[in-house]
Amino acid sequence: MPASKIVAAPSGLQSRLFEGLAQCDLETIRAAAEERRYRASSVITNQGNPADHLFLLTAGRARYFYLTQDGHKTLLLWLTPGDILGGAAFLSSPSRYLMSTEAIKDCSFLVWNRPTIRSLAANYPRLLENALSMGSVYLAWYLADHVALVCNSARERLAQILIHLAEAIGQKVSGGIEFDVTNEELASAANITPFTASRLLSEWQTNRAVLKRRGKILLRSPERLLLHVV
Repeated sequence: MPASKIVAAPSGLQSRLFEGLAQCDLETIRAAAEERRYRASSVITNQGNPADHLFLLTAGRARYFYLTQDGHKTLLLWLTPGDILGGAAFLSSPSRYLMSTEAIKDCSFLVWNRPTIRSLAANYPRLLENALSMGSVYLAWYLADHVALVCNSARERLAQILIHLAEAIGQKVSGGIEFDVTNEELASAANITPFTASRLLSEWQTNRAVLKRRGKILLRSPERLLLHVV
């Protein structure tokens, strides 16, 4: 079970959810939140459960995933500090989580229950506008992912996933951008087999577009990677 207590968000937190809000309003909104912490590999929300909380990631890393009826786990969008999940809590009619969410690293969240976040949205309409704006970004990501699945080759999809992860969770190091991800995670995100992911990564390593390390990928150059997409 996650530890929890009432706290304010870290003062340095930047999130689109808070854009355009006055400092005094932010203090009221933050004070209404509960902080929850989840250890790495913990499941935060389960698809199909009532969407009765809004979560704002303040530290760590998480990601959406979807379980098919036969138990296959499909990895979706990676989440970083400032991102939200459970936006359906804003809706007037009770809804359910469409996806599950898991912690990739130890995570901290600000959490508002549904009655609280709806009351805050009524008092601060900009809060709801910001949440809708963030939802449109997630929808754009899904649209791009779906179009890539329909129109792009396995090679192109994997290249796009590598670039996306470098931008979302990568750290600049000597020689490029490094991020932690496994072949199996890349395969799931790109909708390809682990064998295909391994083969393409080995090819790109030979071409010096990437460098594979234990549990990590070093992306040397996005431009060089794209040059190998044919």
